[in-house]
Amino acid sequence: MRCFRVSAGCRCTPEISRFYGIVIKMLHNDHQPPHFHAEHGGDQMIVAIETLGVIAGKLRPRATGLVMEWASQHQDELQHVWEQARSQEPLDRVDPLP
Repeated sequence: MRCFRVSAGCRCTPEISRFYGIVIKMLHNDHQPPHFHAEHGGDQMIVAIETLGVIAGKLRPRATGLVMEWASQHQDELQHVWEQARSQEPLDRVDPLP
């Protein structure tokens, strides 16, 4: 688990999946709407779970396509993991793209 400094403290970003150099993370008790963080090659993107719309950030087109393909296959699981995160529970891993 990687931690980073956020104003008054440290928040940990649990990794829930990794594929093709893309790391998918979800913060405990994060802001609405339900979303996940994707990182690749130093770039970051935040994606809404319900709509799969990009909330913030940007990845290269190929990485974005892979993230969206993965997320569309795991939307129900992502919503479940979001609920775990909001409840401060340990987060399940989500299978990567093959």
